Amino acid sequence: MNTNKKQKNSFNFLIKNIKTLIFINMILFAISCSKSDPISPAPTPIPTPTVKDIYITGYDYIGSNGVAKVWKNGIETALTDGSIYNYTKAIAIVGNDIYVAGNAVVDFNGVAKYWKNGTATNLSDGTSNADAQDITVVGSDVYVAGYTTSTVDGIHQVATFWKNGVATKLTDGTQHARLFSIVAKGSDVYVAGSEDNVTYSIAKVWKNGVAIALTDGTQYANANAITVVGSDVYVAGYEYNGTTYVAKVWKNGIETALTDGLQGANANAITVVGNDVYVVGYENNGTKDVAKFWKNGIATVLTNGTQDAGAKAIVLIGSDVYIAGYESNGTNFIAKYWKNGIATNLITNVTSNSFAMGIAITTN
Repeated sequence: MNTNKKQKNSFNFLIKNIKTLIFINMILFAISCSKSDPISPAPTPIPTPTVKDIYITGYDYIGSNGVAKVWKNGIETALTDGSIYNYTKAIAIVGNDIYVAGNAVVDFNGVAKYWKNGTATNLSDGTSNADAQDITVVGSDVYVAGYTTSTVDGIHQVATFWKNGVATKLTDGTQHARLFSIVAKGSDVYVAGSEDNVTYSIAKVWKNGVAIALTDGTQYANANAITVVGSDVYVAGYEYNGTTYVAKVWKNGIETALTDGLQGANANAITVVGNDVYVVGYENNGTKDVAKFWKNGIATVLTNGTQDAGAKAIVLIGSDVYIAGYESNGTNFIAKYWKNGIATNLITNVTSNSFAMGIAITTN
């Protein structure tokens, strides 16, 4: 009897100790977890940079002559006096310097040029036709893309870019070729445009002078804009489908159609932020061109389709989307820009056509 009682007491003591140890271990585990795995605070959202100045370039008309202009926060500065025809196509801001690319017409020949802080530099001499379509500035190097005229026959356009005023011709002048966009990354220069194959124009990209065809040449096509992110090359443009023009994007040569090809459309500019691809242009609604932008292929309309309109350039500042373009009022085209879809006219006293072609924004 005593032995059984002693054994029972020992067993109860053991169970009690085991329960105590388990309870202590649970407390220690909870303390350990509270020290090693604190509750992480919610991530601080990245603020949208504060916009300092909005620069837009384009042109309007005095009589039959275009006047090249820059608008800074809606205040215009004329780059030319209207005595001859001028226009601008693109703008770049580096520090306090404002660069604008465009054209003047002298004796029926286009003179490719750019302006730095309002002072013009001619890239061609006016003895044959030339044009400047895009500009980018890296450090002290100024790159401009456009075209010159063939010295072979004096007729065909030659895909040409200039670095600090020195021309590089990418095609031989036996067929029409044009450049519309340029990007410089390190020692690499990328340009986008088209080159004819006698019958049709082929959308192309050149990297350091080496051409890459984006289309097969069985229909008209053109590459209007290019941007490079890391090793990825994005291009926006169009290709004819036998009936109308289809707005397209190519990523590393792989195409994505932005429109269904039932009505004409064009993609004029492209920018990439993170994993998001933004493209601007227009799509016809059967009677009018509707200004649009596409984010990852999803379209957003900027105009209501009652008048012709187009979008020509885009800049993203944080989550805000700025787009430059134009819209008709039924009589004249009006240069304007949209911020997150809200339009601001750059011309208030509308007596002639005006067009916004490029946009650049500085931040604090």
